[in-house]
Amino acid sequence: MTGGNGVVVTEELADELPVAEVEAAKARAAALLLAFRHGNQLAFDRQLDELFDRHVEREVTTLLVWIAAESVRKAYAPEVGDRVLRVMAQRAPADTSAVVVDEEAADVARLIEAVGDGDVASVRGLVAATPDTTYLLGGLLQAVAMMLPLLPEGEAEEITAELRRRHCSRIPEARHS
Repeated sequence: MTGGNGVVVTEELADELPVAEVEAAKARAAALLLAFRHGNQLAFDRQLDELFDRHVEREVTTLLVWIAAESVRKAYAPEVGDRVLRVMAQRAPADTSAVVVDEEAADVARLIEAVGDGDVASVRGLVAATPDTTYLLGGLLQAVAMMLPLLPEGEAEEITAELRRRHCSRIPEARHS
């Protein structure tokens, strides 16, 4: 219902989820959407399986629809939003059981060469042109693993020590209870 000042007021009905559960469900749906958006097939499948194991198909569908509706509402004028949703519905693939991935587009060798040359524009271009960054990052991780044995004695330890210093400086100290 709408309040006096145009603000939407919601009331929790007896058969609705409590607000805390709704927020937790939104977070699960958002994590699922992030995995889908970034082409992380393993994370997407794992999260989807966990949700379906708990038999929350209706909750997942409801939350994904809510997120899509919010996105359209914020991105488009009201008179355009419905047209956008209709076009999306028409373009939806017949088989949505898997996230489309593209291993061929992940050119890790060119990325490493561009980084080595300090060519920032090429690095940005390669990352932006890669539809599935999962494979790009996976290939980069494999390349780093192949390079580690070639480092001079003690270099790997210095690098990890520097990474720990950088990482630890950003994390607030844990509170002990």
